[in-house]
Amino acid sequence: MGQPVDEFPLEIVLSIVGIVVALATFLGEFVLVGRRRLGYRVQMDTPVTGEVEFPAPATAADPDVTGVLRNLRTTTDGALSLVLVRIENSGSLGINDGDYTMRIRDRESVGLHLCFPEREVIGVAVTELQGVPRENLGHDSGIGRRVERSASSAEGRPATLTGIVDLPKVPLERGDHYKVLAVLNRPAGSGHAPEPTLSGGMRGGRVVKTESNGRPPWILVALSLFLLTLVVVQLVVAVVRPDPPPRDCAAGDLTVVGSSAMAPMIGKAAENYRRTCTGARFSFDFTGTEPGLRALTRAGQTETMLAIGDGAKGNSFQSLTEHPLALGSFSMVVHPDVGLTDLTTSQIRALYRGNVVNWQQLGGPDLPVVLIDRTAGSGTRRALESRLLEDNRKVFRYASCVGMAPGGAQCEVDVTEEVAVFVAKIPGAVGYLETSAAGDGVRAVTIDGVGPSPDTLRGGDYPFTGVEYAYTHGPVAGDSLAAQFLDYLVRGKARLTVAEFGNIPCGDPAVSKFCTP
Repeated sequence: MGQPVDEFPLEIVLSIVGIVVALATFLGEFVLVGRRRLGYRVQMDTPVTGEVEFPAPATAADPDVTGVLRNLRTTTDGALSLVLVRIENSGSLGINDGDYTMRIRDRESVGLHLCFPEREVIGVAVTELQGVPRENLGHDSGIGRRVERSASSAEGRPATLTGIVDLPKVPLERGDHYKVLAVLNRPAGSGHAPEPTLSGGMRGGRVVKTESNGRPPWILVALSLFLLTLVVVQLVVAVVRPDPPPRDCAAGDLTVVGSSAMAPMIGKAAENYRRTCTGARFSFDFTGTEPGLRALTRAGQTETMLAIGDGAKGNSFQSLTEHPLALGSFSMVVHPDVGLTDLTTSQIRALYRGNVVNWQQLGGPDLPVVLIDRTAGSGTRRALESRLLEDNRKVFRYASCVGMAPGGAQCEVDVTEEVAVFVAKIPGAVGYLETSAAGDGVRAVTIDGVGPSPDTLRGGDYPFTGVEYAYTHGPVAGDSLAAQFLDYLVRGKARLTVAEFGNIPCGDPAVSKFCTP
């Protein structure tokens, strides 16, 4: 199945196009072609008009005084001009005499033609030899001047002439150059003569006209404008186009019930999901694991409810399906006045079996022990009883912690938040809760000298742990909000939220053995 149009990665395509164009331009300009390049630039092309000349013209008093330019004009029939052409290695590789590809019979030493359309060459001088030995452009090098004439055509086009300076195959290292100064005559014609050109061939490169240093090459200007346009388009797309929804996005209504210990984690995951999946609507009823499982069972087969629980459902609630989410940890917490920082597993069993009634028995202060318990059906309470108490504890008559009379040995609360509240409020109190819910008003103690951490959970060293589950009633459609939010919790970005609350996603290979239902 093809990708939906609204998820087409336009920004990625634009980025790839920009990279390809920039790379192709660079390779074409500086690597594939530009590595060996002979350039030329016309630095001067000016007529010799002679409005003012020195020495002065001959007079009757001194008939031998004449100007050199006047002498030139008396021997030619046309307009004089002076041209200065710089010839340079403008590439990234050196040029040898074997790199010139021009082949002229009986003139193997010639590698370039400097052409002056509509003008003939009267005289030539080579100057400014930068890195070029003098003998490479001497009389025996093959340098020379000549003129080529074309006959008039049958269509009536007049005959033309072209002055040519033959240049030898001069080796040039990178940055080397020389200049050719030519005295030219234009026998006929008016206005400016055509620009000089340099023709020839270069193995693995080319002969090009070098633009002025003050003006960047057109290809670089075009590339810069293209890349600027590309960046602007990407910016507009990023600002105007909303972020595409994640693959596990769905719309609809979903009620999440169950464990109060997991309420903060699930609530934050739902909030993050809702930011991108704007069609999703959540409601919550975190009153405990067993009340949540009962509510889901009563709702029957549905796609609009999901239950969250601490620990497996056991032999109850056979119609519900378990989905392992994460390995979580719980902590024993005490009132700050108790002063203890560690409890052994044996001491915890003694506390909840009623064998320890005063903290003095465990090396603490003279304070009566008050057990802050969760009500029956709590997943956290089941985790305490199965993981630490060997399912063997004293059964107390139910008493609410709200308004408990002084001297009470045990009381019960409905949700996790109330455990922290009453442990902090009652001197001598001890309780248990989700590790992430332990606030500043209570003291979390280690168990057998080990505290909860990712390493101790993965290694199985910390004893007070439990697997957190999601539950569905019957199968749910893969595109429903229940299925997609569950996938988001197990395999999507919500794994970061799970880890933020001190839990380890069941997708982590190190804890997969604990997550088997």
